[in-house]
Amino acid sequence: MFNVETIRKDFPILSRKVNGKPLVYFDNAATSQTPQQVIDVIVDYYSNYNANIHRGVHSLSQEATDKYEQARQKIQKHFNAKFAHEIIFTSGTTHGINLVANGFSSLLKKGDEIIVSALEHHSNIVPWQMLCERTGAILKVIPMNQEGELVISEYDKLLSNKTRLVFVNHISNALGTINPIESIITKAHNVGAAVLIDGAQASPHIKADVQKLDVDFYVVSAHKMCGPTGVGMVYGKEEWLNKLPPYQGGGEMIAEVTFEKTTYATLPHKFEAGTPNICGGIAFGAAIDYMNAIGFDNIAKYEHELLEYGTQKLSEIEGLKIYGTAKHKTSVISFNLEGIHPYDVGTILDKMGIAVRTGHHCAQPIMDFYKIPGTVRASFAFYNTKQEIDAMVEGVKKAKIMLS
Repeated sequence: MFNVETIRKDFPILSRKVNGKPLVYFDNAATSQTPQQVIDVIVDYYSNYNANIHRGVHSLSQEATDKYEQARQKIQKHFNAKFAHEIIFTSGTTHGINLVANGFSSLLKKGDEIIVSALEHHSNIVPWQMLCERTGAILKVIPMNQEGELVISEYDKLLSNKTRLVFVNHISNALGTINPIESIITKAHNVGAAVLIDGAQASPHIKADVQKLDVDFYVVSAHKMCGPTGVGMVYGKEEWLNKLPPYQGGGEMIAEVTFEKTTYATLPHKFEAGTPNICGGIAFGAAIDYMNAIGFDNIAKYEHELLEYGTQKLSEIEGLKIYGTAKHKTSVISFNLEGIHPYDVGTILDKMGIAVRTGHHCAQPIMDFYKIPGTVRASFAFYNTKQEIDAMVEGVKKAKIMLS
């Protein structure tokens, strides 16, 4: 049975105080907190079998290699990839997107078209702009509406026989909108385009099945789903990963090196140059184990309750406007108080021990669409409570009085 109070005991940081107040952590869209079960795995690695992988014949190296590759298999199973070698370890989502964008530099030509959406994080905009500068490809944008949803009828008009790539986030980090990626992928494939889905914000809430989605690339960061920072993954269909050239050169990604010619290793090592974040990869696997033990259906149901409760309570505050009212969204509420800068609201909430994110959330085009400098963003996780939401609501009311 799902018991939030029992779950909260797994997270040491939730028992600390900030500015003399109990911590209320509502910045989960930026990074989630880490349970003791994952912390223990990190400590165990550095305490008992810290060694480089894939290269050593000694016991520590072999043990570390086994644990690292077992983590890859856990990730494969979680996302239902067909093969373990379709999982490429990265430093995070941004690294993964750049890896794919770099690979397509040799596959695009002038006049080819690529499509992104108006709801993207900067990390799913800038690499594609850079790709267009290198190749002469043309970047097109799926527009959004006032509710924070993509205008799919306009996407249909953008697609053509010139479309080579489509890039959309599964869930908007700034608004919480859940995008209809199934139909986006199908329509892209109908014109022969490949699709990359930024799953960074979806991975803590939704268990994506990459084979069912038939997506070509899916990228994730471990720190969004109870794992450590500095590690993530790219899922890529085997056929696409074989087409793309290596992203970086160095050790591990080679089959044979001479001064005359170098041949590259097979997947996944072709894309994993140098010593990886070994501990991070192992801990990523442990975090997936932890979240699956709780159950993603349980997580989704509980977080939806938090979203509805928080939306209702905040909506009762006069002069408060919520941005992002999509029919399908996850537990993110972006809002502003009329006439008050979001930074000032966030600062007062911090004095009360309440951690929210303020600003444009690396999604400036969204803020430009609404003609605002940014928002206060409260993002809830399965270890948050309605009592914490009540504390935030009281904090927002206090901020309103102080700053009006």
